[in-house]
Amino acid sequence: MSEKLKSTLVGVAGEYLVAGELSLRGHIASITLRNSRGIDIIASNSDGSKSISIQVKTNSNGRKSWILNKKSEFFISDNHYYIFVALRKLNERPSFHIAPSKKVAEYISANHSNWLKGKKRDGTERKDTPMRKFDDHDNKYKEAWHLIKL
Repeated sequence: MSEKLKSTLVGVAGEYLVAGELSLRGHIASITLRNSRGIDIIASNSDGSKSISIQVKTNSNGRKSWILNKKSEFFISDNHYYIFVALRKLNERPSFHIAPSKKVAEYISANHSNWLKGKKRDGTERKDTPMRKFDDHDNKYKEAWHLIKL
């Protein structure tokens, strides 16, 4: 993005963009209060017979990479999804990457394990950190709205 947004505004923008996309696709989407850990949006089908929870992660650099925390390795449910948003230039549609929580947990666990096996630039061992990274460089989840089962 040309203008630098505060990180809290980036996150809020991502949540509203996802809620809007879900609404355009015929779903009911409600943004949760800020104190709902791990769940940013509750979405349901139009008759309310099925619902899911969504965590939104947004970056403002347009890259296909997002930071999560260690808890994401264990927050798994068939009805929980991540929607990763990459904001680009102002007035340009962001890219959306939709992944089931199980796939995200598997990816970040394996990715972090591989990262820990590497060495720092000075040759010493890396220390564990609660940060995790999800990448979708091959666009496996880009615009994969069909994965949301509503």
